[in-house]
Amino acid sequence: MSSYQILMPSTVLYGRGSIEKLGSKVKPLGKKALIVADQVMTDIGYVDKIQSILREEGIEFEVYNEVNGEPTDVMVEKGLSIYQERGCEFLLAIGGGSPIDAAKAIGLMANNPGKITDYMGLGKVNNPLPPVVAVATTSGTGSEVTQFTIISDTKNDVKMLIGSPYIVPTIAVNDPLLTMSVPPKTTAATGIDAFTHAIEAYISKKAHPFTEIVSLSAIRRISKYLRRAWANGDDLEAREEMMIASMEGGIAFSNASVTLVHGMSRPIGAVFHVPHGISNAVLLPKCMEFAMMGAPEKFAKVAEAMGENIEGLTTMEAAKKAVAAIKQLNDDLEIPSIYGLGIDKDEFMAMAPKMAQDAINSGSPANTPRKVTIEQIIQIYKESL
Repeated sequence: MSSYQILMPSTVLYGRGSIEKLGSKVKPLGKKALIVADQVMTDIGYVDKIQSILREEGIEFEVYNEVNGEPTDVMVEKGLSIYQERGCEFLLAIGGGSPIDAAKAIGLMANNPGKITDYMGLGKVNNPLPPVVAVATTSGTGSEVTQFTIISDTKNDVKMLIGSPYIVPTIAVNDPLLTMSVPPKTTAATGIDAFTHAIEAYISKKAHPFTEIVSLSAIRRISKYLRRAWANGDDLEAREEMMIASMEGGIAFSNASVTLVHGMSRPIGAVFHVPHGISNAVLLPKCMEFAMMGAPEKFAKVAEAMGENIEGLTTMEAAKKAVAAIKQLNDDLEIPSIYGLGIDKDEFMAMAPKMAQDAINSGSPANTPRKVTIEQIIQIYKESL
């Protein structure tokens, strides 16, 4: 067996009420924090809760609550200005993947020269970030436990994947009580995002024994509990299991990377401003149908993890059951097609060659167990309409 490395936060707080344990953990990180959030987190009182936690520990803070969409280079620059001008020493993000990714990028730029666009890709960050605390309020992105941040380059309409071990947050908080107000559509989108992380990490060429175990665990939980969380947001057991699954999926793909789905979904988000979870969800069935031929044995295990009866089936028959089960999950959660998102078909296909090239350039499709060409990516885009 080869040797491997596992990257994850030095401290992970999870479970009901885990946010209440945050105060003593952040006290050693610095005397002043920049709270990174969006307006929703402010309106529902979660930013106030974080402020109270910091006050109890005698920690000063500034608030940057303008990450009201998927984070861009412009948002990072503004947050960085506040961080530097107000003398902040660490970052505390609360929200979904957008505030957490923004906080990571702000921390990156606080201790590294140049512009955020200089760091697109993997392994380009030379200096450690200041401490980053990530409090997740959705069960999906897994950003609170990963070595990645995704920032939109507004000049070139490209979603930049930036990865480095330095980007892993210092502390992650996964409290399911913070997810209870998430509406059904967001529950579905973020839940399928977590499922995508898990299944892509499992089939990735970079998968290894630890990530395979964690990925399959996430697939089992999501297959069992996502429909329940979507149908009844007050189902605390389902919310708790989905938050664990999201964390598992995040740890899995942070260490095994993602594949074709993420490579293709980032350009859709950059060009058509579709939320990341939804762009993953609409592509997942067709991408997995394509990838299945490269790893039928793994897809057979996915089918089993999803609760499908594969007794007596050949490996290929079981693998096809996994693809069918993935499609059914999307259908049950009312995930639309690309056209159903309100995107014009002709405009979408006109941009498909650029998006396909951007997907290849991201590097993620190369981790897929089946080799994929630009022409095949364009065809998958077409079939996903």
